Amino acid sequence: MGARARSAVVAGLRGLWVAVAGLAGSITLFILSVLSLVFLVLGVGALTTPWVLGLVRHWANWRRAVAGEWCGVRIPATYRPFPDDLRGGVVGQVERCRLLLTDPATWRDLRWLLVDMTAGFVTALLPAALVFYPVEGYALAAGLWRVFTDGTHIGWWYGFVPVSGQGTALLAAVLATALLATGLFLAPALLKGHFLLTRAVLLPPGGELEERVRVLTETRRDAVDTSAAELRRIERDLHDGAQARLVAMGMDLGTIEALIERNPAKAKELVAQARQSSHDALTELRDLVRGIHPPVLAERGLGDAVRALALRLPVATEVEVEMAGRADAPVEAAAYFAVSEVLTNAVKHAGADRIWVDIAHTDGHLRISVTDDGKGGVVIGSGGGLSGIERRLGTFDGVLAVSSPAGGPTMVTMEIPCVLS
Repeated sequence: MGARARSAVVAGLRGLWVAVAGLAGSITLFILSVLSLVFLVLGVGALTTPWVLGLVRHWANWRRAVAGEWCGVRIPATYRPFPDDLRGGVVGQVERCRLLLTDPATWRDLRWLLVDMTAGFVTALLPAALVFYPVEGYALAAGLWRVFTDGTHIGWWYGFVPVSGQGTALLAAVLATALLATGLFLAPALLKGHFLLTRAVLLPPGGELEERVRVLTETRRDAVDTSAAELRRIERDLHDGAQARLVAMGMDLGTIEALIERNPAKAKELVAQARQSSHDALTELRDLVRGIHPPVLAERGLGDAVRALALRLPVATEVEVEMAGRADAPVEAAAYFAVSEVLTNAVKHAGADRIWVDIAHTDGHLRISVTDDGKGGVVIGSGGGLSGIERRLGTFDGVLAVSSPAGGPTMVTMEIPCVLS
């Protein structure tokens, strides 16, 4: 009962906060949006609308975040991305305005503002009312009724109970008890209902199916782009590295053939040079193969491959593995290269003295966390290595989360749904 009471009180406080903040924020943003759209006729709105609609998106994303954090209600953002070559200045701002206004998600956001300031306000306030309104009923029964009535006339209404004396004040306490009992059992569910209403308004008509199609389309495109980039990298490395060394070695052998009788000393020197070139070419080929698919990963699995990777780092690294089998080869490869990228970032940029890697498989998910004691301040979405990791994991429906306060520590967590064999 204590846990239930705490859960109800937390739900009531959260509902009260969402109701008050939501009413003020949604009304303000809706008015600003309408005014900015009206000003489009005057031309000024083309400059103000992107800024206002950007605020609306931030507001909607905040509601998405608390929905997932407080009640586990996932509300995906379905905004169309802006093109990478979008220009700056007035021309770019006008183009941004056009893209925003042609995005169906923008109009869903505006419709949600209307719902949030009306039905959303009621559904968010309801759990708070059930939890905190009974306090007034008990206060009336304790004698507060005397402040509002002289005992002969109705001086106050508590719900549908007219309070005119001690007897009716006790009836108010009975009603308060019924409301409180209802709140103890229903407040968390009612708060979740508010976020389900939010999701129903913000999701496109196809709902989860359309969002799933969009995600699969994006991850497929990312996978194709990544494969093409990887192929170009392999071709470049072969052309500039091993191939160049093999060509040079062939030229050295031709020179040796010409000099072996006339200048044996020079020929011997070129033989040593050719031997070194062959050794360097072999090393580069091994590194290239390791970059495509490390042999230790294929032979011994993800855990041993990450341990081997950690041994080559200049920073002390501990690796803990709890896996009762092996994942599919593509999943292992994605996880390995994601860990490799995170470790490289920690060594190059974090200034860490120690790194911890934990690999486990629980509830159908491969979960990997990489923690370092560096300076922190890592952010996803800046277009760096973490964005590439996020795209790589997205191909397998994986997710990436980063906790990196200023001053550290930094924890990068990766999850990929998979089964072990």
